[in-house]
Amino acid sequence: MSLSSTEVRDSGAREGAGILESRLTGLGREEFARDVWARTASLTRGASDFSDVFSPSAVDELISRRGLRTPFLRVAKDGATLPSSSFTAPAGVGATVADQLDDTALWRAFADGATLVLQALHRTWEPVADLVSRLSTELGHPVQANAYVTPPQNRGFDAHYDVHDVFVLQIEGAKRWVVHEPVLPDPLRDQPWTDHRAAVADRAAHGTPHLDTMLRPGDVLYLPRGWLHSAQAQGEVSIHLTLGVHAWTRYALAEHLTRAALAALGDDPSMRRSLPLTGPNDPGGADGTYGVLDLVRERLLAAVAETDPAPLFHRARRSQARPAPLGPVAQLAALSGLAPTSPVRLRKALEPRLEGTRLFTRVGYLDFPETDLLPVARLLGGRVRTAGDLGLALAGRLLRAGVLVPADR
Repeated sequence: MSLSSTEVRDSGAREGAGILESRLTGLGREEFARDVWARTASLTRGASDFSDVFSPSAVDELISRRGLRTPFLRVAKDGATLPSSSFTAPAGVGATVADQLDDTALWRAFADGATLVLQALHRTWEPVADLVSRLSTELGHPVQANAYVTPPQNRGFDAHYDVHDVFVLQIEGAKRWVVHEPVLPDPLRDQPWTDHRAAVADRAAHGTPHLDTMLRPGDVLYLPRGWLHSAQAQGEVSIHLTLGVHAWTRYALAEHLTRAALAALGDDPSMRRSLPLTGPNDPGGADGTYGVLDLVRERLLAAVAETDPAPLFHRARRSQARPAPLGPVAQLAALSGLAPTSPVRLRKALEPRLEGTRLFTRVGYLDFPETDLLPVARLLGGRVRTAGDLGLALAGRLLRAGVLVPADR
């Protein structure tokens, strides 16, 4: 076990702390950001009891009773992913969808050593969804959740790296993790490990591990994107949750800045002009590319310097996840029984942003008259408790739009 440059921490969580401190790392957000985030692997022993978040019974219920379809599950064995046709089937009369999970086929694959990967648990299991939503809010980056269920003495995948950061939460059993430093630091989303397969295999086979350790229930391992890892279950079934953090990068910000600049150039009549005609032997013109390259470069740089990429960036953020669940029956009851004393709150995970008189959210946008802007701002600031605080007409409109939801008293 090599821990020379990996910090191993005992959780010292305090009541009322954020998810990072209370359940994952024992570190406050600022300390985690300064010492760990995107820098190094970090192991926290006994971070939390995760039985309230996920469990073996949750695995059985999801697979056998929820009617899940692909791609909510994939199956891997000996480093390869099995075709979905090997574990899906129509579900009989009244549910003849062809790609529902076949629990008998999955049992046989699992008994034969295959790993079951329950994907997008933040959409199918409420306790995981709540944890993911809170962590995403705390980090300011989108988060997803998968569960890996591995039979004894088996592994699902060869050594590889992810293009997102991960928190590994050991739920059940024990699993040996071998971690190596990156062959490509901070890979982007279009730079998968398969593009560096030989280097990854060589590092995993011959490099000195940065970390070689056993994860047991309650342990949490953080890996920045690009860090190589492989894992193998020990003498019993292993279940772990992987929280994947899809970090926004400087490159992504540059993409949005460039798009905003190009949109601005589209409003410039001089930039919409056609390039001059050239002869067949004059591909670029004597003065550069059609004689206007310097002008275009100058205008582009000016647009980059002057444009505001925030609207595009926030629009992209909103598209990365869904808002908190919304029950149509409860919502209609709240709307029908709306009164000044009705408790209401802003729907969670909306990513709301008020720009002028328009409110952008993950469920669309709404335009408001000037008279409504102050109560809307108070709503976004968390200072609204009842429908009467907003005004019944505005509260009704926001309930109908799915922006406002009934709150517990």
